Amino acid sequence: MSYGFNPDDIELPNYHFIGGQKVVGGGAEIAFHRPSDGRQVATFLSADAATVDRAASDAQKAFESSGWAQAAPSERAAVLKVWADLIDRDRIRLAQLEATSTTRPVLDMINRDLVRGAGAVRYFAEWADKVEGQYLAGRAGTTTLVRPEPYGVVGSIAPFNFPAINAIWKSAPALAVGNAVVLKPSELTPYSAVAIAELALEAGLPAGLFNVVLGAGETGSLLVRHPYVRKITFTGSSATGGRVMSDAALSGPKPVTLELGGKTPQLVLRDVDDLDMVAGHVAAGLTANAGQICTAGTRLIVPQEFEAPLLDRVIALAAEKVAAATWDEACTLPPIISERQAARIDAMLAETVSDGAEIVIGGSRVASRNEGAFYQPTILRNVPDSSVGFTGEFFGPVMSVYSYDDEAKGIAMANHPTYALAASVYTNDLRKANSLSQTLNAGTVWINTHGRQPDFSTPQGGFTGSGFGKEMGRAGLESFLRFKTIWQNHG
Repeated sequence: MSYGFNPDDIELPNYHFIGGQKVVGGGAEIAFHRPSDGRQVATFLSADAATVDRAASDAQKAFESSGWAQAAPSERAAVLKVWADLIDRDRIRLAQLEATSTTRPVLDMINRDLVRGAGAVRYFAEWADKVEGQYLAGRAGTTTLVRPEPYGVVGSIAPFNFPAINAIWKSAPALAVGNAVVLKPSELTPYSAVAIAELALEAGLPAGLFNVVLGAGETGSLLVRHPYVRKITFTGSSATGGRVMSDAALSGPKPVTLELGGKTPQLVLRDVDDLDMVAGHVAAGLTANAGQICTAGTRLIVPQEFEAPLLDRVIALAAEKVAAATWDEACTLPPIISERQAARIDAMLAETVSDGAEIVIGGSRVASRNEGAFYQPTILRNVPDSSVGFTGEFFGPVMSVYSYDDEAKGIAMANHPTYALAASVYTNDLRKANSLSQTLNAGTVWINTHGRQPDFSTPQGGFTGSGFGKEMGRAGLESFLRFKTIWQNHG
């Protein structure tokens, strides 16, 4: 069966979704450009203060009056399971909408993103009736209880990469434990969040519990600062994460979960005997979603004697990638999200090269594509630690390679001074792998693999400049709960 399609046939939901209704209105007009061909095909109105207030107020009313938080957990779980079934039912439609308006290829959406999205909804549905409080032993005549409760209204801000998955990850666990949600997707990829929220309403979620407001940074700031919003979850750049923290502190304060940037090392040790395996993971870490992944493997650290043979393998695998529109089944190298972001990558590369770095392959746009911002897989060598190529996040298909003669030096290079989101280690020595998993400064450490697995029970999130707090797993669920202590005196 062919899944390619004409993007001009796809209707874009150019509206906010508030209180279970389509809302057209707000502030400034934002032009939407399709990433794969750069064409402006729509406009929408950014949510202004009045629109954000309406969404937050509707969410608060629904939280207070719908009975969702007080419902039996099994009832909430039942609604979420229907929601997951509807995502499965509409998988083709959602995949085509996402492939039209984002960097996600249609086949990846059908076979991966939406399968995992529906799976995540089912995972958190199963958690709904397993949230536990505590009974604490005390002196005679007293009882102490610790009771988990939802915050109320959760403000969620999602990034432009993997929009559908992020919309689900930032709403399903919050809803499972009784919260209401106001979600702001990226202004670059606004549409799948609206469609997913509409399916939640169809599944039986009370109107007003899942709202979507479209807009850019000011809309996000209005959402974070709104007095009804009691908890924030944000995924995006470290710089924007800092502004989110500031807004939350000055308007609450209110708790924040942040998943921010990364400079993930892929550390290869000398005892590895399967360079083909390593090359497969390294190439995927370079090219997946055109490098627009916060855990992209952007720093390859390898023994000197392995550098040439490993790079030969990685370069050959990268050359197989096909730059094509995301609605084309052949696409295995999607576009950069926007011309502005591609120009940013160009500028960072130029500055890094002027500082002394050498381009091994790539370093420019894909010459055969004269529409969309497609970028060649790029490998750099001799990147100075003081250069923006080391200190900054390209968020494109750019990887720097570093060789070492002494293993201790290679291990030391793996820790970055700013970012600590994830790390990959390739070794045949499991004792060494276990030791490194403890010493590496990273929120996630992969051994002999790279990239997030389709396992919803594993929490993820970074340290230091890569953020704090966790998504997914039990920890991700509990991040949407506050814990109340109750003292009872029977004396």
